[in-house]
Amino acid sequence: MFAEAIEDILKDQCTPAVVRAIEAGGSAAALWDAVAGAGFLALLAPESEGGADLSLAELFPVLSHLGRYTVPVPVAQTIVARALLASQMSMPEGMITLASAFRRETGGGITCAFTPYGLLADFVLACDGDALLLLPCAAARRQATGVNRSLAATLTWPDASSAARAPRGGALLPAFGAALHAALLSGAMSRVFEMTLQYCNDRMQFGKSLGKFQAVQHQLSVMAEHTAAASMAAEAAFQGAGKAPSLLAAAMAKSRTSEAAGLVASIAHALHGALGVTEEYDLQLLTRRLHEWRMTHGSEACWNKVVGEQVLAGTLSIVDFVRSV
Repeated sequence: MFAEAIEDILKDQCTPAVVRAIEAGGSAAALWDAVAGAGFLALLAPESEGGADLSLAELFPVLSHLGRYTVPVPVAQTIVARALLASQMSMPEGMITLASAFRRETGGGITCAFTPYGLLADFVLACDGDALLLLPCAAARRQATGVNRSLAATLTWPDASSAARAPRGGALLPAFGAALHAALLSGAMSRVFEMTLQYCNDRMQFGKSLGKFQAVQHQLSVMAEHTAAASMAAEAAFQGAGKAPSLLAAAMAKSRTSEAAGLVASIAHALHGALGVTEEYDLQLLTRRLHEWRMTHGSEACWNKVVGEQVLAGTLSIVDFVRSV
């Protein structure tokens, strides 16, 4: 029900034209108000706090749709942030993004490098040990990444005096950040595959559609394989009765989706040819995010290390280890 409801909103309010306008510096207020006004920001919050108290499994298709529609505002991050902060402090109004990197500077300042949606967000939620810091972006210096149309930014606060501190939840933020970006990646990859398959069926070359050529079919099958595997890995991170993903399941999900993202993007552009890299064609809206989300909250290299350490620390075979997760 929630997945269908968010898709109805995104079909109307988050068209490619809207995404392009926001990336070009336009206002995101209308899109944000449409999502926030429908109550989606409190999906994970407990009912006592006015939330829907969804399970992780129920949340996954919602996050996948956000990736599919390349939503240019931190809806997924705000959903998670509000759940982590619930009952610890009064909930701030506005967009909250999650810091994928946090560093204290020598002079007492704080830097959150390459923060997703850092150019738009009102607050950044960062992990500081077991605690959480809610940092107001109005007090920060924002520096764009320099990547064309990216909404990520490095934010620097000269001191920590403006931060609000929550004593719990810091240990949960890395797993949440990895899992939610795995879900976003899986949704975006599914849409990229659909666009590529449709293009290959419609595009005629040498008297028949591209999809009739065996070499093209092979590339499409590889693309389908990695898209499906990534989706299963991402969904697996949102299983279980807990209110937060386990670190190991999130690590495996982010590792697999990040690994697939570059391959899916490259095959999509190879099969689309020159059309795929044009600004007016929608493919680049998705593939740019595949490359950006692949790195956000750790690439496959980062999370493979976490998985490898747990494998080596245990006594299970690889097959039994995967089954245990």
